[in-house]
Amino acid sequence: MSYLNLDKEKTNVTAKELNILLADYHLYYQKLRNFHWNIVGKNFFDLHVKFEEMYDDAKLKIDEIAERILTLRFQPISNYSDYLDMSNLKESPSRTEDTEMVRILLEDHGKILIQMRSVIEKADAANDEGTIDLIGAYIADVEKISWMLDAWTMKTSDAHPKA
Repeated sequence: MSYLNLDKEKTNVTAKELNILLADYHLYYQKLRNFHWNIVGKNFFDLHVKFEEMYDDAKLKIDEIAERILTLRFQPISNYSDYLDMSNLKESPSRTEDTEMVRILLEDHGKILIQMRSVIEKADAANDEGTIDLIGAYIADVEKISWMLDAWTMKTSDAHPKA
């Protein structure tokens, strides 16, 4: 660990939070696959493509989170039973209506954002700029896709308040 010049005890706390985020992302990824496979109705073409984009992005983030844990010289969790135990997210049924799918994903985004902020808090206490940089970019990504999904749920007559 000396090559990173980080305190091992403090980075252990960060790695634990990263493992929870890794678990969250595995459940999120599988939920996106579930929704991608099982979407039906008038919104099929919009959401089928969007869910695929989202799970491709989640797959990349899963690998980067695990590699960050390894960079910190800790082991990433890698069993679904551990993911199910540790994750802040829950599985969703395959038979879910399109608007409910989007609502569930927005709810999950809120939980993922809370976990990401927890990772950043722990990484900041450890002076771990690498983790802060990685997760900070993820926060911006999740916030943007959340805005897009939320806009999808709005009526065309709805308007955002003036800033």
